[in-house]
Amino acid sequence: MKKIAVLFLSGLFVATLSATAPAQDRYDRYERYPGGGPPPPRAAGAPPPQHAVYGQPYFFGHVGFFEPNDDAPTLTGGGLGGYDTGGSFDFGIGSRVSPILAIEGALGGFSAERGPDEVAVVPLTFGLRLIVPNPVIEPYLGAGLGMYIADLKEPGIDDSDATIGGYVAIGMDAWLNPRMALNFEGKYHFAKPEFNGIEVDVSGWTLGMGVRISF
Repeated sequence: MKKIAVLFLSGLFVATLSATAPAQDRYDRYERYPGGGPPPPRAAGAPPPQHAVYGQPYFFGHVGFFEPNDDAPTLTGGGLGGYDTGGSFDFGIGSRVSPILAIEGALGGFSAERGPDEVAVVPLTFGLRLIVPNPVIEPYLGAGLGMYIADLKEPGIDDSDATIGGYVAIGMDAWLNPRMALNFEGKYHFAKPEFNGIEVDVSGWTLGMGVRISF
């Protein structure tokens, strides 16, 4: 019993010393500083990148190409089969409402030709982007809806129409500094306006390169 008691008391003594060691260590550190103050605290962690701050607004713009769908034209509508690759642009404003989500509105345009035939579309859209946060390279997916104003000039058709359409997007921001990024984006637009009673599918890819600048 005595051995057990001695071992128990020894263990309790060691545990007590261990528990009081941090306080003693703090006391010693206070003694080492002439002013009696504690040692300087460690530096706080770095803040999140400027472009990932909640509520951060931004401007963006792209120039690039329009690749029309290849659905064959028909007497009752069809697509833009046979049209060559054309040009595209867009610009807009947005806001980073959280590190992973942004909302934005854009105005753009894309067009293509097939000999003397011409198609031009002006989308006015509102959408969302789901972002994978990163200080340098940020990939994202997007989607949105809006008004698509289209103009078509083909034999027997010279008409304009406005219709509701939408898009899906995939892209990437490459941040050059906390306020500016190079942007690469592909968007597939869906729209079927009606010209002279004929519904034509003017959908297609826009592939663009541009910038994103935080305010």
